[in-house]
Amino acid sequence: MKQTILVTGASSGIGLLIAEKLHKNGHHVIGTSRDPKKYQSQLPFKLLSLDISDDNSIESFGKQLFGQIDRLDVLINNAGYLVSGIAEETSVALGKQQFETNFWGTVKLTNELLPYFRKQKQGKIITIGSFLGLIGLPNVAFYSASKHALEGYFKALRFELNQFNIKVCMVEPMGFKTNIGENATIATGNINEYDSYRQKLSSFTKKEFDNAPGPEPVVNKVMKIVDEKVPKFSYPVGKGASVFLALQQYAYHTFEGAVLKRVNQT
Repeated sequence: MKQTILVTGASSGIGLLIAEKLHKNGHHVIGTSRDPKKYQSQLPFKLLSLDISDDNSIESFGKQLFGQIDRLDVLINNAGYLVSGIAEETSVALGKQQFETNFWGTVKLTNELLPYFRKQKQGKIITIGSFLGLIGLPNVAFYSASKHALEGYFKALRFELNQFNIKVCMVEPMGFKTNIGENATIATGNINEYDSYRQKLSSFTKKEFDNAPGPEPVVNKVMKIVDEKVPKFSYPVGKGASVFLALQQYAYHTFEGAVLKRVNQT
């Protein structure tokens, strides 16, 4: 069945792959970008202007969107970015910027579109989170915290929206090869005691990224959720995801020790 689907952050990375696959599958896809004119000529679907870190942009978006469509079946919250760095070396200001986009931007856009979903008494909200919203790893403290916050928010929201037949889902990818690292904001290291550890983390991260698989499993998982009539809430994606979740629940300290050991051996 053809559906009308909005994908935020659809001009590059995993958002672009999701939007292209949905379009190929016959859905009416609308993407968003901070600079749609830069990308529109290269894309088979419509791009609208949206900056989820800008309140004015978000507040005008609902009218802009529904001036072009009659109904929206699925919202895919994908837009976001990565702040990387040792937690103590990352300024609170930079951490707030991370939350303003990844968490508050996603929440504000969702709230902007909820009146339309409630009026329809139907809809699906799929948010691309991260496995780092379920566990914490070094060098990504604020990114992980922002994704944890999304998990908690949408876990609660799903109960409140059930009465309106609006389904709420989270996709939690493990490490896949995307452009998120290339576009990351890096905190400036300035605490000497972390110099050796920072170097080890850099080598560890590069090795993990170089060996990471492509993001096709994430795209395929989103396609599955779009088609499901009664989707569940949580969808971890990636090799070993279920094992890591079990470790988190029953023996997190074992997982933590394994990560620290791997980093120190790098």
